[in-house]
Amino acid sequence: MAEIRLQEGESLENALRRFKRKVQTEDIIKEVKRHSYYLKPGEKRRVKSALARKRARKKFRKEGSSSRDSRREA
Repeated sequence: MAEIRLQEGESLENALRRFKRKVQTEDIIKEVKRHSYYLKPGEKRRVKSALARKRARKKFRKEGSSSRDSRREA
């Protein structure tokens, strides 16, 4: 649970900004969305593998573009 204390002389806007940052770093929103509906075990596996494929493609594109750039310079 994210909790902040108002510091002396701190504006409400700054405190709210700190709170939002803390919520984001603790992945509270992601956790709430994940528990908002039920996924069957097979469906959960498919989603997990799809995310893994997406990460792998992204990593491959990132690594692939850097290796292509080095070939162009040579």
